[in-house]
Amino acid sequence: MARCNSMSTRTRINWLLDFVVFLGGILAVITGIYFLFLPVGGFQGGRNATYGLQILFERSTWDDLHTWGGVLMIVAALVHFVYHWPWVRMMAKRMLSGLRSREARMSLGAKFNLVVDALLASSFFTTAVSGVYFLFAPLRALRGGTNLVLDSGAGLGDATWDLIHTWAGVVMIVTAVIHFAIHWRWITKVTRRFFLSLSPQVVRGNLTEAEPV
Repeated sequence: MARCNSMSTRTRINWLLDFVVFLGGILAVITGIYFLFLPVGGFQGGRNATYGLQILFERSTWDDLHTWGGVLMIVAALVHFVYHWPWVRMMAKRMLSGLRSREARMSLGAKFNLVVDALLASSFFTTAVSGVYFLFAPLRALRGGTNLVLDSGAGLGDATWDLIHTWAGVVMIVTAVIHFAIHWRWITKVTRRFFLSLSPQVVRGNLTEAEPV
């Protein structure tokens, strides 16, 4: 008799949401690192060793990957936040209770996890807002290897938005790596269960074996 390894629907949805956020984040991070070290395309005839430099793709392709990887991450993260809103509300209540009562105080590990999550959420929000600015604001970037045109414009200006986007992204990457390390055991355990649940199982007596593919 064949059956599937059990896995709750909530856990499955949770894993899929995390995977989509991770996928979009990987695209945004890798392309973001590219732009961090090659912020402009250079200028012909000047002392710029990066002029005309192409790594795997053209600069416009890197820009598209960064943009749509970021969009994917933002959308998936918003769905993730809404889906985990009861947990967020519960943790906020626990934190407030810990400030009022010694008995309700959280452990040191829980506090550290909460601080990492707060930094990750705030840096993600800042990165997302600044990224949306460049996505929808009138673009003053002349592509094709020319310098980014920075003008004051209205509000903070492109140069300030670019700095905010860059360093908020750096903080987000660092805290995401720490978050990933903290939850590594859960990630490996649930990922294993997720893929096992996709494989038919054969029940023989009291033993359960994976059916050969």
